[in-house]
Amino acid sequence: MYSNGDIVVGEVIGTAILILFGAGVCAAVTLHYSKAKSAGWVVIAFGWGMAVLAGAYTAAPLSGGHLNPAVTLGSAVAGGTEWSKVPLYVLAQMVGAVIGAVLAWALYYAQFAANAEQSKAQPTLGIFSTAPEIRKPAANLVTEIIATIGLVLPLLFFGQNKGIGIGQVPGEQAGIYGSGINVLLVALLVVGIGLSLGGPTGYAINPARDLGPRLVHALLPIPNKGSSDWSYSWIPVAGPLIGAVLSGLVFNAAF
Repeated sequence: MYSNGDIVVGEVIGTAILILFGAGVCAAVTLHYSKAKSAGWVVIAFGWGMAVLAGAYTAAPLSGGHLNPAVTLGSAVAGGTEWSKVPLYVLAQMVGAVIGAVLAWALYYAQFAANAEQSKAQPTLGIFSTAPEIRKPAANLVTEIIATIGLVLPLLFFGQNKGIGIGQVPGEQAGIYGSGINVLLVALLVVGIGLSLGGPTGYAINPARDLGPRLVHALLPIPNKGSSDWSYSWIPVAGPLIGAVLSGLVFNAAF
């Protein structure tokens, strides 16, 4: 359906927008001298939902707007994405996630510097990546699996609704979304996941969303940034991938 070049361009740009908005809202709520300082979890959840909306609508005409290796894997298991194109999607998503994280850091550069000067500096890893409130690897993994099923399985079913709704994305069909209005529904779904399922681990539900920015956090010259917590980093990768496979299998059983 989509050419290799379109997949790369769409997924890099769309994922970069996703992470720019998502890491941006986390920075806005976390860092000193931000007008949104301490605005809270609801703001973060809606910010990430709007990040999905902006990134997916941008990428959908070119690549289908996956923006997430778990979405790509779930779609491949369900027969909606060619397996040969899965590595290309994932690579483009990782590149986009890195770019988006760097842009968010550049946008809040002065706030990062001011944060480091505070006597009670806020930790910065949470701006880029997720971390559990209670560190129990098995429970954290299960949380990410369930939360990702909550994203990927409905998204696969949304893709069956090609004749429902308004706002068809121009060009080819809206890929996994089925119709343009479903991109909005998925964005609202992500808000719901954040509010309902995000409390235990911060709802990565996207390996690129967590791993790419975590790498950026490790490499950027952020003052007093602390650890990038690589010992936890496998959970926001493995959990969403397992959840994606289970979602694809359930979808195949249903159809």
